[in-house]
Amino acid sequence: MPKIYIIPTNAMNAFATGRNPRHAAVAVTEGMLNSLKREELKGVLGHELSHIRNRDILISTVVATIAGAVMLLADMARWAALFGGYGSRDDGENRGSGFAMLFLAIVAPLAALIIQMAISRSREYAADRGGALLTGNPAGLASALEKLQQSSVVRHMNANTATAHMFIVNPLSGRSFLSIFSTHPPIEERIKRLRAMA
Repeated sequence: MPKIYIIPTNAMNAFATGRNPRHAAVAVTEGMLNSLKREELKGVLGHELSHIRNRDILISTVVATIAGAVMLLADMARWAALFGGYGSRDDGENRGSGFAMLFLAIVAPLAALIIQMAISRSREYAADRGGALLTGNPAGLASALEKLQQSSVVRHMNANTATAHMFIVNPLSGRSFLSIFSTHPPIEERIKRLRAMA
């Protein structure tokens, strides 16, 4: 049984943390406790418990670490290409390899970011499915997601791309440019899949 924490804020949110099921915790805000019906809250907690069961926090940490390492190496390659760390600048072959390094230095971080987002989004779908199976009530989570979506549109959450993964729904929705970098799949698709399970 993971430790349960209540966060004293009116914002509606819940998240799981911990590297494995023995060292896990689930946090729920007072706003969520006061706004959701019992079946909806069960659905949300089922979703978070599925993240713990599937070791999603560990997976996300490993993926983020690898992506960070790729971005760091790409940054180093970009500086090496810009300042010509390979022989004379008059050498045409070295100039071509410098452009190739610069190209890879730009493309590699983008590829790492896309892979990180794809894995994160797939883990959200898996947690939705696992939570629905755990509670036996996919409609409860679907209803909770609808309320959370409405809440995030009405009241902007204090989030950015670095903290967005800690929200149960995409806190960047409605901010068109930032939602491109969302760690969450479209909420409409999540609700549709849950309704299909019911």
